[in-house]
Amino acid sequence: MYLPGDDRRLVVTPQLALRVAIMGGIALALFAVIFFRLWFLQVLSGDRYLAEANDNRVREVKVEAPRGEIVDRNGRVMVDNRTALAVQMAPDRLPTDPAVKAALYARLARVLNMGPRTIDARVSKATKELPFSPVTIKTDVGLDAVLYLQENQSRFPGIQVERVFLRKYPLGELGAHLFGTIGEITQNELKQARYAGVALGNRVGKSGVEYEYDRYLRGTDGASRIQVDAIGRPKGELSIKRSTPGENLRLSVDLAVQKAGQQALGSYGLPGAFVALDPRNGEVLGLGSNPSFDPNVFTKPVSNETYRRLTSEDNESPLTNRAIQGLYPTGSTFKLVTTVATMESGLLTPNTIICDPGSFTLGGITFRNAEGAAYGCINVTRALQVSDDVFYYKLGVQADNKGGDIMQKWARKLGIGSEVGIDLPGEMGGHVPTPAWRNRLYKEKKTDRPWSGGDAVNLATGQGDLQSNPLQMAIAYAAVANGGRVVTPHLGQRVEDAKGRTLQRVQPGPQREVEISPTTRNTIMKALHLATQGDGTSAKVFENFPVSVAGKTGTAVRPGQGDQAWYVAMAPYPNPQIVVATTVERGGYGADTAAPVAKRILQAYLGYKGRRAAALRRRG
Repeated sequence: MYLPGDDRRLVVTPQLALRVAIMGGIALALFAVIFFRLWFLQVLSGDRYLAEANDNRVREVKVEAPRGEIVDRNGRVMVDNRTALAVQMAPDRLPTDPAVKAALYARLARVLNMGPRTIDARVSKATKELPFSPVTIKTDVGLDAVLYLQENQSRFPGIQVERVFLRKYPLGELGAHLFGTIGEITQNELKQARYAGVALGNRVGKSGVEYEYDRYLRGTDGASRIQVDAIGRPKGELSIKRSTPGENLRLSVDLAVQKAGQQALGSYGLPGAFVALDPRNGEVLGLGSNPSFDPNVFTKPVSNETYRRLTSEDNESPLTNRAIQGLYPTGSTFKLVTTVATMESGLLTPNTIICDPGSFTLGGITFRNAEGAAYGCINVTRALQVSDDVFYYKLGVQADNKGGDIMQKWARKLGIGSEVGIDLPGEMGGHVPTPAWRNRLYKEKKTDRPWSGGDAVNLATGQGDLQSNPLQMAIAYAAVANGGRVVTPHLGQRVEDAKGRTLQRVQPGPQREVEISPTTRNTIMKALHLATQGDGTSAKVFENFPVSVAGKTGTAVRPGQGDQAWYVAMAPYPNPQIVVATTVERGGYGADTAAPVAKRILQAYLGYKGRRAAALRRRG
């Protein structure tokens, strides 16, 4: 029952008032935040967001820059570019329904003659790395396929055709190991300082001079800004930033020398390599490896099957550059090093006589000359002329007994057994065996014996554990030919613009000086000149040759394989302008295979029937 005297009004306690005040303050603060945020977006940032909204109607299409040309020392183009059509896919225009997308991939696969899974994989990988950029599905697409896609655009949403530049190697397999290959840059490469400013999807040098001089050959990409409608259809071009082509690169290579070397080497159908260089300055005139490969294959994505074929030992590993990566015993071509070491250390003089009865026994093992020859008591000039092994067996033991690793030290001084610094990636250093090295292996139980006199015998004649390559042997012979300068081999001469004007000269690494006396130099040069005459080891190869040549044969034993053939030539004698080092795996005697290759290279460089040969003959 209601009693008029009752007071039912809510009593507001101090605690309740405090709570109401706090809640009201929070609500007011939230309202203020929302208000000021809206004011900031609409008033202060309105112009910026309007611009971004407008940008949503603009697509930026990258215009890839063409790479610079590569020319030989005479300006003949050896590598350039060509235009091609590439089918690309815009990720933002792809169907979202998985079934519709799969049907699109299937239709596109039939047109491009490729698998739907391949398309799916390329799109997935590219969009993961660069979500909003067009994905290249196939490059170098035929015109029929392009016309079909353009005529049926409604059935291929998001598909576009772009004109791109592809690298062109018009010489095919000729010079492939020199020029190298290109390919799309990877995520790991993007982290390297040498690729600063390069975008994912760009093509960069992967090997050869394409890699070594990539910063010059690679141009600067441009971009085209295109206005599109709500569904991405182009409505017109807004602006264009033109690409800047890469700079041209002039090499020291003589195309005639390169061609002669590879053709001569390839005629035997055996693996091998050659290097031709100027002993006065280290300019590489030619460098080749057999078997070779066609670098045009790498201008487009390479299948796993193709890559396995190019790297398989069953196919003789065509991608391997044997001129700088092949590691072999050098046979008697190493006798030049043994001669320098023993003459400069005082063990040998031009008049020293060593007797050769046809064999030499050490530690119960008998070492013999090739084909059982016996040359009697002779000096070093005659020993080099006929390549007397017994003479050098005895000399090697004397050098080993003297101590100090004189053969090994001189080998390293002359550039054997370590990288020589050529402007090509992938160079391998090789190995010069020493007593300390073998004794350490023996102590670690990695070999069955310590160093012995037999190892010195092998090293003196370029056998056993020695590992070198044609480039190193060319450098060593060049150092003797020029009187003691160990040159740094280099391919790059200068960077040029499109009109052939010099922008920058390539500076090779510094040369080293080693002390080779005129007596040592002249004794060796005379002996190697005699080796191309009379009963010398390569006389039959160079008889009637119009220019005087000095040269040394070599035949190296490789366990489990046929003998390795070697030859190093210098011409014109006595002041060479070219040194050629050649080797042929399983080629037998050096005079049978390697020397004829060197002869063909000399013919190309000197001009076998031309005025140059006559002038050099008179000068010699």
